[in-house]
Amino acid sequence: MSGTLCSRAIVCVVLFVQWKLSSSQLLNFTSVNSTEFPSKAPRSLQENITSILDELIDGYDNRIRPGIGGGPTVVMTDIYVTSIGPVSEVDMEYTLDCFFRQTWQDTRLQFTGPPKELRLNNVMLDKIWTPDTYFRNGKKAIAHTMTTPNKLFRIQEDGTVLYTMRLTIHAECPMMLENFPMDTQICPLRFGSYGYPKEEIEFHWKYGDKKSVTISEEDRRLNQYELQRHEAGKELKISKSGHYIIMTVDFYLKRNMGYFLIQTYLPCILIVVLSWVSFWINKESTPARVALGITTVLTMTTLSTSARHSLPKVSYANAMDWFIAVCFAFVFASLVEYACVNYFSMRKPSSPPIRNVQDENEDYDNEGTSAGNGKGGAEVKEKTGCCSVFRGRWWPQVVKCMRNNILYRAESEDNVSNIDRLSRAMFPFTFGIFNVVYWLAYYIE
Repeated sequence: MSGTLCSRAIVCVVLFVQWKLSSSQLLNFTSVNSTEFPSKAPRSLQENITSILDELIDGYDNRIRPGIGGGPTVVMTDIYVTSIGPVSEVDMEYTLDCFFRQTWQDTRLQFTGPPKELRLNNVMLDKIWTPDTYFRNGKKAIAHTMTTPNKLFRIQEDGTVLYTMRLTIHAECPMMLENFPMDTQICPLRFGSYGYPKEEIEFHWKYGDKKSVTISEEDRRLNQYELQRHEAGKELKISKSGHYIIMTVDFYLKRNMGYFLIQTYLPCILIVVLSWVSFWINKESTPARVALGITTVLTMTTLSTSARHSLPKVSYANAMDWFIAVCFAFVFASLVEYACVNYFSMRKPSSPPIRNVQDENEDYDNEGTSAGNGKGGAEVKEKTGCCSVFRGRWWPQVVKCMRNNILYRAESEDNVSNIDRLSRAMFPFTFGIFNVVYWLAYYIE
């Protein structure tokens, strides 16, 4: 009997210990879960926010701007630019990716919290008034919707509304390409109200002209341009429908020269230098010199065509056009130089007729212009080259003699070799002077 009681007591003690252990583990599990998974918001807070939104929407007319009948609605704006580019010279436009923020106060949206600020999604935007902001020089704008519309909407207790959206804007950028590719372009961004004049809506920069437009430091570098600076401001646009305030941002972009130096300028310079090789080739090697000249001319023509392929068809010549045109002139002049050398070398020099003093005296007597002496009245002053120069009125023969001497010397073998010799010095010297003037005029200005 005593043994049975002892066994029962032991069983009871074991069961009691197990019950205590399980109770402590359950308490620990509950405490851990309460830490990792916080409890839901109180039912009263959710009901309060719902009632606030219902009260704000009840009787709200989103067709009427805030403060109608009083002063204008003030819209504060600022822009955070994440990236700029690409820039297209053919279409004269640039691409801008940014976060566009607008802030205004609507007294109809005042409420008493908690909370002090309502963070809402974009569904609420369709139920309240928003500014009719548009980009005046925008060709196309994309409002990002991946994975949901990228819009931020908040309302504070005093009715201040914050509206932010992410946009990709393709805007016009009028370009002047006279100094291409050493040019600096100013790409503007213009935005304002589409239908409300300044008496109803006024736009202002939220943080002033200098700090309201910020650019991400990681994306300031473009492929072909360098963003030097940007300037923000505003202007007044006068039209038939009223006076409108236009917000302005100007981006100053300077083109990088690396691509054009490698693809255009260096090849043109090397082709011009290559055309000078013909000056050191024997003038009798006609096939070699002609082939070299024609090849360089055709190569310059190809480079000129490819250089303008990425540019709009403007009616004026830019800096690159002038450089290519001068290089083409040098290459063509090298080919014409050999034509001159070949022309003078192929002609046989002919000696002008030599007339003695007695024959010329006889002709002089036959014309009846002699003073009456037996030798025709002409005295020999000097004998130059292949003819004699006489005193008296017999000057046509003198002019003809001098012309024959000059032609003979121009067609002589030594003078032909001097053409190549002179070209070896004059072509490089003239091309060097042109490069100095060109780079000083366009690049260092």
